[in-house]
Amino acid sequence: MATGKEMLARKISRRSVLRGAGVTMALPWLESIPVWSANTAQRNSVQFPLRFAAMFMACGIHPDHWWGKGAGAEMELSRSLAPMEPLKAKMNVIQGLFNKNATGVGIHPGQTGNILSGAALQKGAELKGGTSVDQLLAARLGQQTAQPSMVLGCEQPITGYHETNFSMAYSSHISWQNATSPVPMEVYPALAFDSLFDNRGSRRNQSVLDRVREQAASLGRQTSSADRSRLEEYLTSVREVEKGIERQRIQQNKAVDRARDRGKSVVAMKRPDNGLPEDIRDHMRLMCDVIALAFQTDKTRVATLLLCRDISGLFYPFLDVRKAHHSASHSDRSEEWEKISRYYCSQLAYLAGRLDAMPEGDGTVLDHSCLLWVNNMWSGSRHDSTKVPLLTAGGLGGKLKTGRVLDYTGQQDEQRKLCSLYLSIVNRMGVSLDAFGDADTQLVGL
Repeated sequence: MATGKEMLARKISRRSVLRGAGVTMALPWLESIPVWSANTAQRNSVQFPLRFAAMFMACGIHPDHWWGKGAGAEMELSRSLAPMEPLKAKMNVIQGLFNKNATGVGIHPGQTGNILSGAALQKGAELKGGTSVDQLLAARLGQQTAQPSMVLGCEQPITGYHETNFSMAYSSHISWQNATSPVPMEVYPALAFDSLFDNRGSRRNQSVLDRVREQAASLGRQTSSADRSRLEEYLTSVREVEKGIERQRIQQNKAVDRARDRGKSVVAMKRPDNGLPEDIRDHMRLMCDVIALAFQTDKTRVATLLLCRDISGLFYPFLDVRKAHHSASHSDRSEEWEKISRYYCSQLAYLAGRLDAMPEGDGTVLDHSCLLWVNNMWSGSRHDSTKVPLLTAGGLGGKLKTGRVLDYTGQQDEQRKLCSLYLSIVNRMGVSLDAFGDADTQLVGL
């Protein structure tokens, strides 16, 4: 016969997911919940989920202000990397890697569509490339979570062809489910949020917290005091994100009405008429928040966030920059482009900081993750993709050493393959693979 303690444990374990009318809210790691661990000994030995997320910026960075020196707490970061200062012991600055099949093929789409696959891209009407590393992980690990992966973006895809005869689909997507099909990308924060909490039906516009409040209160009374604090912090965090989502949902609904009145498709309309946040800072932050909550609750372990597409038309009035993204990149040694480079680095810093503030066992969610920040070229003025800017944050549960500057610039091409990095990450996440893309060896020195 089960003891009172065992019955309580079973009762709590059934509540590791809170349910309400048309909504499901997964919970973060709580020491009281047996799904994670029932006692201190188990908690210290539990294998926490390993996560991977890729964040993408296009058109290069300021080449004079993108570097790191030293190691650990003594690491010195350049002006553009300054946003990562609080987390430099948990990051790596990786220089000199390149994607062979993105060189010598012309500018823009041919330098972008294979950034996460390393595959050769085909010109013309028929798309052909390769499965991206995030989708490989989703295929191998996705059955362990409710959602195999999240594919998010902050700019609508564009259609047509570039002057190089590559499809603009290559410029618009970094996540590919197979050689011919990009993964549909969610660009609306409200819809990404709904996916996170299975928020559906006629009550979708109502607070998800209000619909699970009674269950959450009941659970709080049964957990440890430390867990009650964690639960309160989590619910507060969800509420803060939800407030931002509510504002965007209103704009999105208005956009649908505008499109209907004008006889247009919402996708064909420009920001903010299409319902996307007018301020790109709000858009990027909300998407980072969704990924952070998804990782914290183990909704998914794989995500990509296209911060801007290649040949981007985003504007940055808050940086006092007048040119659009792509035009500004052609003056990549200007003060304006340095501001833009630093701003995009700050998006990695924001997501990494959010994950690092989420306790998980004796570490944090960031400690059990690998965030990859990548650009498709080094210089926007020269469209130079012979090396790409790369940053990582998080230690994959101790499997990825951090606090380092790794420079492969002087190495032979075989020793500086971007796909060797991906192969290393995949294997560290528990997926045994002998080759990926154009690499059949892992990255030496990682």
